[in-house]
Amino acid sequence: MAEPHARQEHLVVVDDDARIRQMLARYFEEEGYRVTTVSDGKSMREVLGRGAADLVLLDLMLGPGESGLDIARDLRARSDIPIIMLTGRDDVVDRIVGLEVGADDYIAKPFHLREVLARIKTVLRRRAPAQRVAEASADGPIRFEGWELDIGRRRVVRPDGSDVALTTGEFDILSILARSPGRVFSRDMLMDLTRGRQLDVFDRTIDAQIARLRKKIETDPKNPLLVKSVRGVGYVFTGKAD
Repeated sequence: MAEPHARQEHLVVVDDDARIRQMLARYFEEEGYRVTTVSDGKSMREVLGRGAADLVLLDLMLGPGESGLDIARDLRARSDIPIIMLTGRDDVVDRIVGLEVGADDYIAKPFHLREVLARIKTVLRRRAPAQRVAEASADGPIRFEGWELDIGRRRVVRPDGSDVALTTGEFDILSILARSPGRVFSRDMLMDLTRGRQLDVFDRTIDAQIARLRKKIETDPKNPLLVKSVRGVGYVFTGKAD
């Protein structure tokens, strides 16, 4: 039986198999979601251009034209909408690449519909606090674990009230991560998002900047609690919002 939704959440399904689109649409509509199905990236962009969606369920192995990875990479460059990738491949390399381009989860075919539903609920539930933090940051500082990050004033304040001196790169990385707690960012994504500034020739690696950032904000940089590593993928902000 469908759970009641305060607002009917909108799912966009991108798959070139009409049978799968129909099956997913029927199932999720019965579960109380609004579902729009499309067969390619162009149609998906048209749907998203007409209004907000809450999550994209994206097939990795689409027909001729853009691949699911291409679509995910382009979508993530434009939006932070949650993406769950579906694929017939059960290959760890594909899974890592999918996560690196910005997918929030990965499900191999054949799949059970109840599993897909559970994954969707988990991603949307995880997304909710991140959304609130991102919206709050537009109006005021982000506060976590007693810290305060004021993006507008480019200021970081410790729980004891003292300021932390961060380089431009360190501040940019912390801002990106803190705006989306729980979301994993690959090194390439962080590099792309901070490349608007001129990187010093000796300051090119994200890993080095993360290491320096941890020395300034973590109680124990070797066992970080705020910015954690995700093995083989990148970094995630795990500080709890105040």
